[in-house]
Amino acid sequence: MEEKKYLKWYNKVGYGTGDLAGNVVYAFLSSFVMLYLTNTVGLNPGVVGTLIMVSKLFDGVSDMFFGTLIDKTKSRLGKARPWMLYAYIGCAVTLVANFAIPESLGKTAQYAWFFIAYTLLNAVFFTANNIAYASLVTFCTKNSKERVEMGSFRFIFAFLTSLIIQSITVQFVRMAGGGAAAWRTVAIIYAVIGLIVNTISVFSIKELPEEELKAGREQTEEKYGLIEAAKLLFSNKYYLMICVTYICQQIYSAMLNMGIYYMIYVLKNENLFSWAINIPVIIAMCITPMLVEKMKGLYRMNLAGYILGTAGRVGVIFAGYMGSVPLMLAFTAIAALGMAPWQGDMGAVVASCSEYTYLTKHKHIDGTMYSCTSFGTKIGGGIGVALCGWLLDASGFVKEAAVQPASCMNMLHIMYLWIPMILSLVITFIMSEMNVEAANRRLREQMEEC
Repeated sequence: MEEKKYLKWYNKVGYGTGDLAGNVVYAFLSSFVMLYLTNTVGLNPGVVGTLIMVSKLFDGVSDMFFGTLIDKTKSRLGKARPWMLYAYIGCAVTLVANFAIPESLGKTAQYAWFFIAYTLLNAVFFTANNIAYASLVTFCTKNSKERVEMGSFRFIFAFLTSLIIQSITVQFVRMAGGGAAAWRTVAIIYAVIGLIVNTISVFSIKELPEEELKAGREQTEEKYGLIEAAKLLFSNKYYLMICVTYICQQIYSAMLNMGIYYMIYVLKNENLFSWAINIPVIIAMCITPMLVEKMKGLYRMNLAGYILGTAGRVGVIFAGYMGSVPLMLAFTAIAALGMAPWQGDMGAVVASCSEYTYLTKHKHIDGTMYSCTSFGTKIGGGIGVALCGWLLDASGFVKEAAVQPASCMNMLHIMYLWIPMILSLVITFIMSEMNVEAANRRLREQMEEC
C-alpha cells in the first residue's frame, strides 16, 4: 500500500532552504573562525581551541533541554517552527559578534569576548534553531519517502552554501578591504542573508495537526521531564550510534576545514578549497531518494556509501604523498560522493530511531530525538576545532610566515590526510551496526503476533 503524501515540491524546496540559512552560520564559523582569530586578531590557536572545547560543555545539556521544550511546545505555528524562527535572530547577532572582536581590547578581554559570543551562538541560539529545523521532518510528514526527499533538499542547500561560503569568503574579505573591519562586514552580510532565508523557510511549510501525527499510534500520556528524556534517549542504542557518528563526522569536517591552511601552505592554491568536496555531495543529494529505492533501504545504501568513502580517503593519502593535486581532488570527490547519501537520509534514519523508542518504551520524543543532530554537530565540531587549534599550536605554526616550518607542514599532512581516513573507517563500522529499520520491523511483527 502506497504511503499518503503530505507535501508539494515547493514545501520540500522551502524546507531545504532552511539549511542555507543554517550553513551561512555554520560553514562560515567552522571554516573561518580559526583563520580569523589567528591571522587577523592574533590569538593563540591552542588557547582558542581550549576555549571552544570548554564552551562545548554547555552544549550537551542545552541540546536535550531544547529538544524537550520543542516536544512540549503548543503554538499557532506548531511545535518546531516558532523555535526555528525566533532563535535565528540570536544566531545572526552572535555570528557577527564572533567576527567583530574589538582590536582595542586587551588579549584577555578578546578571549573572553570570543568565548561568550561563541557559547551563546552554539549552546543557545544555533541549538534551538537547528534542533527545531531537524525535527520538522517528523512534524510535517509521516511519509518515509518524503522524509528522505526533505533530507536531500536540505543537504543540497547545505553543501551548496558551504561550497559558496568556502569559495568566496577569503576573496570577499579582500574585496572589503582586508583586516578586522572586512571580516565584520562580511559577517553582517551573511547574517542578514541568513535571517531572510530562514524566515522564508519557516513559512514555506506547515506542521501537521497533533491528531494527524498521532493517528495510528497508541495514545499515551506525553509527560516527561529532562531527566526522563535523557533516560529515553540513552537507552536507545541507535540514538547513541547516531550521536557517535555525528561526532566523528564533525571532527572529520573540522579536519577538512583545515584544508584552507593545507591549500595555502602545502598546495599554494587556496582556490582549490571545497570544490572537490561539495560538488560530488550536491550530485549525490540529487540521487539519494532514487538510491534508497534501488538499494532497498537506508542501511544498505549508507554502509555501501561509507565503504566507498573510506576507500576514497585512502586514495587521497596516496595521492597527497605522490604530490599529485589532480589525483587528490579525484579521490576527494570519490570519498565525498560515497559519504553524501547519509547526509540526505539522516532525517529519515533519526525518525526511525524515534520510532524505535516508541516501539520499545511507548513514548513519543520526536523533537527530543533530533537533539542527536545538534548534540553531535556541536560536540564533534567543538572537539574537532579544538583539536585543530591544539595540533596547529603544537606544530609550531607561525601566523606571519609565508613558509611554515617542517613540523607544521608534517602536521598539516596528518590533519588533512590521515585523521579523516581513520574517522571514516570508524563511521563505516558504526554504519554496519545501525540497521534500525530491521529492528523496527521485527518489533512491529512481534506486536502484531501478540
